[in-house]
Formats: sequence, structure tokens, C-alpha cells
Amino acid sequence: MTAVRPWTPSRLLPVLGGWCALAVQLLPVGVPLRAVVVGAFLLAGPGAAAADWARPVPRPARGPDRLSAAGLVVALSLAFAVLTAEALFFTGSFGAARAVLVLAVLTTVLALLPRHLPRRTLHPLHRPHRGRDGRPDRRPDRRPDGRPPVRWRLLTVATVLALSAACGATGSIGSTGSGGNGTAVGSLVAPSSPATAASTAPLPVGADQPPSTGPWHSVFRDDFNGSGLDHGSWATCYDWNDGGCTNAGNQEDQWYLPGQVSVADGRLTLTAERRATSGSDGKTYPWTSGMVSTGRDQWDGTPRKTFTYGYFAAAIKTTGQAAGMFPAFWLLPAGTRGGLPELDIAEFINTDHYADLNLHAQAPDGTNIDAHYSHGPVDFSSGYHVFGIDWEPDAVTWYVDGVQVFQVTDPSVIPNVPMELILDLAVGYHQSPPAGVDRTQVDVDWVGVWQH
Repeated sequence: MTAVRPWTPSRLLPVLGGWCALAVQLLPVGVPLRAVVVGAFLLAGPGAAAADWARPVPRPARGPDRLSAAGLVVALSLAFAVLTAEALFFTGSFGAARAVLVLAVLTTVLALLPRHLPRRTLHPLHRPHRGRDGRPDRRPDRRPDGRPPVRWRLLTVATVLALSAACGATGSIGSTGSGGNGTAVGSLVAPSSPATAASTAPLPVGADQPPSTGPWHSVFRDDFNGSGLDHGSWATCYDWNDGGCTNAGNQEDQWYLPGQVSVADGRLTLTAERRATSGSDGKTYPWTSGMVSTGRDQWDGTPRKTFTYGYFAAAIKTTGQAAGMFPAFWLLPAGTRGGLPELDIAEFINTDHYADLNLHAQAPDGTNIDAHYSHGPVDFSSGYHVFGIDWEPDAVTWYVDGVQVFQVTDPSVIPNVPMELILDLAVGYHQSPPAGVDRTQVDVDWVGVWQH
């Protein structure tokens, strides 16, 4: 005869935890309740459901056995979580909410699975194991020889499984760390797929909209559908425009001029050419290039548009001549006209396969603080990709093609000042272009800014 396991809190709580963890994804990033609920579910939910379904005997009653059971639950949960993340990563569909959804469904399935338990019968020659006092041992989770049942040895197997999965995930995530001489701040990395998109392929659904973190309204948009640049929205230099400009602090090779910026066929094009150009600073620059900014026409002017917080995004096709090139989509403080803080939505430093995502700030003691993530490899020159950043008072979150890939949640380092939006094509940062490369360009399909 068989008996089906009854419904108990141990079966219901993991399921409720999973769907609660999914529900709190609607809360803004950085809310403590969201982190607590999701963390608790990831540490215990899937493993508790699996252990309850697979348990061959009643629940352990002794302290050491309970501790072993808890370890098994955590190890199984971590294994499920990491393996789920890897599966989503390699199929190009990774997302924090999507991973929680998969684990919630898995937990629910494990809780609903029927399990038929064979009724325990004693062989006529079998005698119950007796303890030292001569009484029958009432611990059903012990074998006749007094050793723990085999199921607790699954703890070792689950731990090895979790570590193996973690090693695989580490190998597939890519590099993270701090840049320069600064100090890296706490961050959450959730990489997306390295899949590329052809230039004629449509952008991912939702990539041209803000993330679902609350109500948004559009405050700035340019689809570049006119016959020329909208000078009411864009300047073609930094605030220190004087017949052109450059970024002398980076010792770059280009001098920016308006003629290197064009709008046609529904796109903005920034063009860099190997052409010696005399700058107003008395130097001759081997390259001429283009940039646009929502800042001023000159030092004493008024910025066209500045932004404090919001979601910033652009569809960009970067240069295929990567060596010696430094295209960037970033935010610069309007008040200080340079310096820190700085938010780099996407930088392509001598590469078209990795996008650098950075937050640069300064601690009260003057120490530079850098949070950095290099996203790739993806051939960003083969087609348009959407790079976005959700800048909030308590978190800064980066997105690539609508998928969250990096986050900083330390409010003490997050900028809180008005900033200008910049798209540029710098040349010669860290290295000059090789001989034979005389011209390249970056195309931008659209730029948008949304705020709550």
C-alpha cells in the first residue's frame, strides 16, 4: 500500500516565497524589502521544496540533523539558482526577474509533484534497533547500525554541484573591477547574452522604452528624422568651445568641429578623419572628429538641457575600425563643466566588442571611486544596440538591449547634480589609430530621456 504526502507548511512556504520574490521585482531597485525577500527565497526556497519532495523518512528531530538538513537546503537552492542563471545566460535571455520566475515555477512544480510513500513493514526476523538503555530507538532517521541515512550525504553532492555551477558562471560572466587608481564600490552584475544583432534586424522588444520600475514620461527625444542637426537640442562641442574643442585631459588626437556631425536618413553620424587641424589652443591635431552635447555653445552660455536622474538611452552602432578609437555615450556635470562625478552609459575604448560601463565619483577625503563593468563580447559594430542607464538617487542601473547588466547601489557615490548628455567619437586615447586607418564613423538611430 502507498500513501501520498500531505500538504504541510514546508510545502506551501517555499511556493509562497517564490511568488513573493517575483512580486517584489516591481519595487524600485535598492528597496531593502526587495533584497530581503529575493535573497531569502534564493537561499532556501527551491532547495526546501526539493528536499521535502525527496525526503524518504520523517523530518529530523535532533539538532545536528536539523543543521545538516538546513545545509542541504541552502546548497540545493544555490545550485538551482546558479544553474538557472547559467541556462538563461547561454540562451541569451538572462534577467533578474526572469531568473526569479523560473525558480518560482520550479519550486511550485516540486511542491505539486505527488510522491507515493511505501508503508514501512518489518521483516519477521528484523528486530528494532535498541539504544544503550535497551529501549527501541525511536529515531526513524537512523539506519539500524546507528549511522545517519544516506540522504544527508547528498549534502556533499549538492555542495559540489553548487561550486561547479558557480565556477561555470564565473567563467561566463566576464570581467568586473575598478578602473584607474580608484576604489571599486559594491555592485550587482547580471550579464546578458553575447548574441549579436544584424544591422537590418529590429531592436529587441522593449529596448526603446524605460525599464518597468515605475511610471515614466519622456522629457527629451531625438530620432534624427530631419535634414540636419537640431541645434536647439545639441551643441557640437564641450562647454569650452572656442572654434572647436578637445579633451586635453585625455591627451586625445582629435579636434572636434561641427562639420564632422551630420544628420541624414534618420540617423546621426559622427565622423573621424585623419586630417591635420589647428586648434584654438595653438596645437595641431592629426585627427578631426565630431561630437554632440546638450550643453552650451561657449563657456558663458546657457546649457540647452540638463538632467538630474532619469532613464537615458540611445541606439548606437559603433565603429568597425576600433583600434585607436574611443566612442562614448555619457553624462558630464553641468556645473563644474568637467571632472567628477561622471556616468559612462557606454564607452568603446579601442574595441567594438566590449562596452565599458562606469560610475566615477570622489569620496569626501578626495579619493577617486570607480565602479566598472565591461560588457561583452558582442560585435557592436554589426548593427544598432540600445545602451541605457537608470539613474536614481539610491541606485544606478545599466542596460544593454533592454537587459540589466550592471548596478551600483551605494547612495553615497551616486551623482545628485544636473548633468549634460554627450555623444562623441574621440581618437587616440591610450593608442593612436594604426597606419592605413584614415576614416571611421559612429551612427546613432535615436536618443531618449525619461523621468518619473
